Amino acid sequence: MGRTGKNTVVAACLLLLAGYALSSCTMNGSYRRPDIAMPDQYRGSTAADTLSIATMPYREFFSDTRLITLIDSAVAGNLDLQVAIKNIAYARESSKVAKLGYLPTLSIGADASLSRPSDNGSSALTGSDKSVEDYSAQGSLSWEADIWGKIRSRKKSALAAYLKTREVARAVQTRLVADVADSYYSLLMLDAQLDISRKNLALADTTLRMIRLQYDAGQVTSLAVQQQEASRSAIALAIPELERLIAARENAISILTGHMPSRVERGEPLFKTPVHDNLPAGLPASLLENRPDVKAAELGMREAHANSGAALAALYPTLTLTAEGGLNALRASDWFSTPGSLFGVVQGAVLQPIFQQGRLRSEFRKTKIRSIQAELAFRQAVLLAAGEVSDALVQLSSLQNREVEASSRAATLRKAVDNSTLLFRSGMATYLEVIAVQNASLGAYLELAEIRRQHLSAMAELYRALGGGWVHSQS
Repeated sequence: MGRTGKNTVVAACLLLLAGYALSSCTMNGSYRRPDIAMPDQYRGSTAADTLSIATMPYREFFSDTRLITLIDSAVAGNLDLQVAIKNIAYARESSKVAKLGYLPTLSIGADASLSRPSDNGSSALTGSDKSVEDYSAQGSLSWEADIWGKIRSRKKSALAAYLKTREVARAVQTRLVADVADSYYSLLMLDAQLDISRKNLALADTTLRMIRLQYDAGQVTSLAVQQQEASRSAIALAIPELERLIAARENAISILTGHMPSRVERGEPLFKTPVHDNLPAGLPASLLENRPDVKAAELGMREAHANSGAALAALYPTLTLTAEGGLNALRASDWFSTPGSLFGVVQGAVLQPIFQQGRLRSEFRKTKIRSIQAELAFRQAVLLAAGEVSDALVQLSSLQNREVEASSRAATLRKAVDNSTLLFRSGMATYLEVIAVQNASLGAYLELAEIRRQHLSAMAELYRALGGGWVHSQS
């Protein structure tokens, strides 16, 4: 290789080193999370807890083994969650493509040609050889120096998009866990209300027989019989509706778990399922790490910031280095004869967009607007998350007090039903008093079942609001 060729190679190497060094520069600065003033504790919390139920796997948070089985089935088979998981796989492949942006473009090829120019044309050949042969085998290597961080910004954007899909899938799972728990507790409530209604129907039948006996004895009028029959029919009418609601709830749970509608196995009945109050909520700042939707919103900011950096870098010149070499000969016998058939070219090019500056600047301004929107969405996600936790804490406290009062009221009316029956038989109470207290007792127990269901669902909602439900059990 001659001196000129060596100088060309040295110059190309220097350009490569310079481009690699400059590629560490960035035009848009490093990403920084916006400052958000988080309170020391949630509204509705009695103390600033350092621990949080959000870090507990759902298999440890829920005690009902049947419910845990349903949640496991939903996590494995729910179609919405499966779509979210496929979005993760898609984003992962996009991230892999972005990582390859640093690699040079390499192409290899070979060609051979045989042509015969016209004898009377401008390219006519002299001599006995009337044909032209050309044989080549070459390779080409091209690399764009990421001086302004354009390729690196695209890589960061793709990585943030990939991580965001993971957090979105986790958010889908936390919502799914809470929905399965809420539906299961609603099913237990309907079971309890159906059992209460059937017991009250049996009690109404007994009371009706007593009133008919008194009617036959001339102690009451036919109006008493008719009123008790109407009261009994009202209870009986509610039973088929409760049975329909139970079937519909079972179908909904089956669909959540990704199965065809079928019967759902239960564990402990509603009033034997324990409720827990004063659950540790942790510090509000932990929402930034525990809530998947909040983390997804922050990753959206990262993605928008990286896209803005790539758009800004597109305004500046690009440095491209190209090297090409191979074998070339006019006769097939000389094709692989080295070093005579060797050729090589090394060149560098700097390109600055001129007439596209207006379009590129508009694209950059659009990415800045997207960055502002992403930051606002992140701040909104944090506010909504803190609000949901506070709502769940206040609701738990309220339901705790309501259930105590509702239990006392139901127990009192249960005693009143027993007393009214005895007083009616002894003639010291009217049939109207018996009917009224029986209906009041039925309503009290139905309300108590609803409050217990709300209490259990509020626990599951607090668990979700804190970001619990996506950490898998280690078992």
